Amino acid sequence: MADNFPTDEDRMIYRLQVHRNMITWVIQRLAEAGIQAKRTTGNDPQGDIVLLDPADVPRVQQLIRAIQAENR
Repeated sequence: MADNFPTDEDRMIYRLQVHRNMITWVIQRLAEAGIQAKRTTGNDPQGDIVLLDPADVPRVQQLIRAIQAENR
């Protein structure tokens, strides 16, 4: 992987873009399931996504498990 990037900065930019796109994709999947969520800011130590209704946590956990099962 190191040979694919001419600089360390290019590697970091790539990783951040992949991370950004993944968070966007997860938020879209949550929205499709009727779960309201938004992206956090300020390098929140609690994570990258905040659920607007804490009661949705079990549904989100189930959705994440289903996504993980799809990719096995």
